[in-house]
Amino acid sequence: MIGLAVAANLVVAQAPELPRLPEIRRDPQVTYVDRSGAVIGVRGGRYAPPVDLGRIPAYVPAAFVAIEDRRFYEHNGVDARGIARAVVVAIDKGRATQGASTITQQLARNLFLSQDRTLERKATEIAYALQLERAYSKKQILALYLSRVYYGSGAYGLEAASQRYFNKPASRLTIREAAILAGVLKSPTNYNPAEQTEAAMARSKLVLDAMVETGAITPAQRAKALAETPRIWKTAPNAAAQYFIDWIDDQVKPVAGKVRQDVIVETTLDLAMEQAAFDAARNTVARHKAQRAEQAAVVAVDGVGRVRVMVGGTDYVRAPYNRAASAKRQAGSAWKPFVYLTALEQGRTPDLPVVDEPVTISGWTPANYSESFLGPLTLEQALAQSVNTVAARLADEVGRQNVAATARRVGIVSSVNIDPAMALGTTLVTPLEMTQAYAAFANGGNRVQAYGVERIRTRAGVTLYQKKPAAPVPAIANPPLSDLNRMLRTAVISGTGKGAAMPGYDLAGKTGTTSDYKDAWFCGYTGGFASCAWMGRDDNSPMARIAGGGAPAELWRGFMASALKRLPKQQIPFGPAVTPPPPPVEPALTPAAEPQAPLPAETAPG
Repeated sequence: MIGLAVAANLVVAQAPELPRLPEIRRDPQVTYVDRSGAVIGVRGGRYAPPVDLGRIPAYVPAAFVAIEDRRFYEHNGVDARGIARAVVVAIDKGRATQGASTITQQLARNLFLSQDRTLERKATEIAYALQLERAYSKKQILALYLSRVYYGSGAYGLEAASQRYFNKPASRLTIREAAILAGVLKSPTNYNPAEQTEAAMARSKLVLDAMVETGAITPAQRAKALAETPRIWKTAPNAAAQYFIDWIDDQVKPVAGKVRQDVIVETTLDLAMEQAAFDAARNTVARHKAQRAEQAAVVAVDGVGRVRVMVGGTDYVRAPYNRAASAKRQAGSAWKPFVYLTALEQGRTPDLPVVDEPVTISGWTPANYSESFLGPLTLEQALAQSVNTVAARLADEVGRQNVAATARRVGIVSSVNIDPAMALGTTLVTPLEMTQAYAAFANGGNRVQAYGVERIRTRAGVTLYQKKPAAPVPAIANPPLSDLNRMLRTAVISGTGKGAAMPGYDLAGKTGTTSDYKDAWFCGYTGGFASCAWMGRDDNSPMARIAGGGAPAELWRGFMASALKRLPKQQIPFGPAVTPPPPPVEPALTPAAEPQAPLPAETAPG
């Protein structure tokens, strides 16, 4: 080691020509941000741009210098004194206990070389380190180094590590947090803050000691830092948003792929809402594990189609399949509003008398969830109580083709089956398209097309794409719209959806449960904001009596209790007095999957 360092220094002193540095390469990155500018994910190149040292506290880079290379500002890329000290300690201990590579050598290895432990590789590393010191300033070397090193848990670079472990930009790191990150580099596995917290905290004490010894901080600052207990995120704070990013990534690539520079994608997602939905989904599934609950999905869309929330499952790392946008499941009784809307548009009213009694349609006899019959009631009561016999007869009377047309008009893009059981929700749909359809109930009767990208720009601010405001697409007239909203309010106030009710808010919605409890839903809305919660199992096996009015309503309410605080309090709009026939609409944001044959007709309780 010492011989290599001396030889390299002799080369520098005697020969001006060193091996030319290979080109420093960095693939462009696509950074996704939520509606407030918070980073929700990065795709593309592994490495970020060099850290802007002028925008982070001085103690942050000082922490890395103190523990990794305290003579960084004195040597010329190779620290012969440090190598000698490491050799002496190794002889004394009988094994290597101290590293001998400078920050510049580590950067040279990271930029150009493999991790092979050979004399040839080490000699090349030293030569490149010396050349780096000739070509770049210490500040540039340190900035590049901090952006390239690995901090564990998939985080490359200081900014990514700060966001991953502390959910904050590097500019807001405390002294203790900086010490924790600097301590990780010795072993991203053994000192991973999320997985080896105690070891990481103990290592940070050594870093703080080194910072005092190098004069980076005072003993008083060290004492204050040791008294701090930083919040370390066990799971990445933006983990839930990865389902959403997967959904829009394919839409971004055709635009972002045309440039060879970093791109920023401004999205519609609300990260705080997303986290609330993710927590509610994960916690609700955990509470109902005994009932064979396995997965959940949540989607929320505002009145013009902006996707505010897309939770595609309870654990992205273990199960990245996006159930919110890709899983086609039977809608159960959450489909019934399309049946009733069709009936209202044909002149029926909420107060129309109907009878809950046995009915047979084309040889098929639906049963109610309660396995009993309520007798005479109104159309409004039948929807609120999710009476299957009334919905099946109603769809047959108004025409199942007309029901299918209504569903497509308000936002359903999947193929709709028209067998008698379609009235009870045997059509296969995604949570995204169900939410898109319910948004028309929430916004005054306009069809929306769900979307997730507002703008794509370069870091320099050049706009590559800008979402254009869409003209309203009228889809539902009055009085059918106001009548349907009245009926779905009743479903929440006193019907099967009362588990979703929250005093003080104008809410409406519908439960959905399929036969054998394979799928359970709650889809609901307030003024200008719709959301759907789905629960089920990936293998399509039954859950144990989980119905839409139970766990899904509980999940929806848990999410909406948080979401409503971030929304302007708004009544469900009355809608237009008259609506002209809807004009053609754009293709759906995500094309429907290949049409699937409907499942055998099943009796779908509420």
